[in-house]
Order: sequence, then structure tokens, then C-alpha cells
Amino acid sequence: MHSSANNVSELLKPTKIEPTKIEPSKIKLTKTSQGTELFTEQGAEPKSVAADKLANELVQPQIIDDFINMYQSLNKNSLHLLKQVYSKDVVFQDPLHKVDGLNDLTNYFANLYENVDSIDFDIQQVNSTSSQASIFWRMTYSHSKLNGGKSITVDGMSHLSFSEKITAHRDYFDLGQMLYEQLPLLGKVIGMVKAKASS
Repeated sequence: MHSSANNVSELLKPTKIEPTKIEPSKIKLTKTSQGTELFTEQGAEPKSVAADKLANELVQPQIIDDFINMYQSLNKNSLHLLKQVYSKDVVFQDPLHKVDGLNDLTNYFANLYENVDSIDFDIQQVNSTSSQASIFWRMTYSHSKLNGGKSITVDGMSHLSFSEKITAHRDYFDLGQMLYEQLPLLGKVIGMVKAKASS
């Protein structure tokens, strides 16, 4: 009887459970219009986070906010702002070109923005870790030689790699939506091809 009582006592002892520790570098932050969610690298279910500020402090570096703010005000007269977020040896690539280094990037943007009458970026979603980010955006711009000078809307995504500043930037978007479909003759041809392909 004495032995059985001891066994029961052992079973009834409270078990101390250590909380699982997750390093900030193992966390992925996703910001959407519905709120902020956290994921672990192991693919755990997301948890809604009311304290957005705390989540941002954990995993979203200031460089991401600086990047977004810069593009909200970037134009042909403010290209000097590029050096605030890009490293000197940044590699930039989009469906049109690939450029190496901050100087070449500045020249590339100078050509892009030369005839742009207006441009605006609406940030749709930001997914970030401690060294990379994917930023989904909707760009609305007008160009005197495209679409009769009327506004053009393009959906795209920027993938960034960074440490203190951005070292690699690659843009993904539909080049036809941005450029080819806006040209008078070529745009009609592309429209006809799309209509036939979907019929």
C-alpha cells in the first residue's frame, strides 16, 4: 500500500512545461489590410497580433519603412534620395534591365522618370524577415507618350535583400501591362491576341 501511494503521489505532481522560444530571426511578419500576422519558419499557423508595434520592432527593420517612404516621394528631381536606402554596390533588376551599383541605378531611374508626369505607389502588402522583404504594390503613373497621357495602373512586387542598406532589389511586374499594351498599334495587337487566347 505504501508503494502504491508513493506512485500516485508521483503521478499527481505538477509538471513544469518550459515555453517554446522562437528567435526573432525565425519569425516572418506579414502585414495586410486586415491586420498583422506572425509565422514561424516551421510553417506554424498564423497568430493575429493586436500589438502591431511590438511585431514591427521584432522583425521589420527601419530600412523597409525608409524604402516605402522614399518611393512615395521619388521623382526626377529627388533621385538623391536613392543613396539613403541603397548600398553603393546594389544590384537592381526588373523586366527591362539589370544594373550594378548605385551610380548606374541613379542614371537608370533618371531616364525612367524623365518623361513621367506623375507616379504613385500604393503598398498592398509587406512580408519581411530580418534580411529580406517582399513588397506588393500597385503603381499608377502617367506618361506623355503612353495611353494618350492617361493614367496607367500596374500591379507588381519588389523583392529586397538588405543589411544596413538594400543590397539587391528585383522587381516583378507585367511588362505588357506597363508598357507594350499602352502603345497605339502594339497595344491593339496584344489586346486581340489576349481576346483570342481567352475565347
